[in-house]
Amino acid sequence: MTIFAPWAEKPPLRHLFLKNMVLDAQIGVFPHEQGVTQRIRVSVSFGVLDGNDLEVGADDLSRTVSYEDVVLLVRRIVQEGHVQLVETLAERIAAGVLADARVKVVRVRIEKLDVFEEIEAVGVEIERRA
Repeated sequence: MTIFAPWAEKPPLRHLFLKNMVLDAQIGVFPHEQGVTQRIRVSVSFGVLDGNDLEVGADDLSRTVSYEDVVLLVRRIVQEGHVQLVETLAERIAAGVLADARVKVVRVRIEKLDVFEEIEAVGVEIERRA
């Protein structure tokens, strides 16, 4: 199962993603969620302009967005401190990814793990466009 459906965009977009990054986060609105960390799973998918011809582009990082930059961004935002809502965390990550002018659209999925015994995860997925 894929997390994100493909974009039907013109011009075409290259689809880059980070899938299932598991981190400890200070997150939640309830008293038992204060002062502790919870495991979350973060997935980020983003679209960068791509050519619409069949030519192979230069094998050079300058023509795309580095995955590492996005991984470091997600880690930094999660480590900034307590956030009440997964929606807020997703919005902060989306804004950070969109700060790179090459990114035209981003989807962020945040899942809280270990919340309910009988459920793998709960969370939110958002989409933002430049």
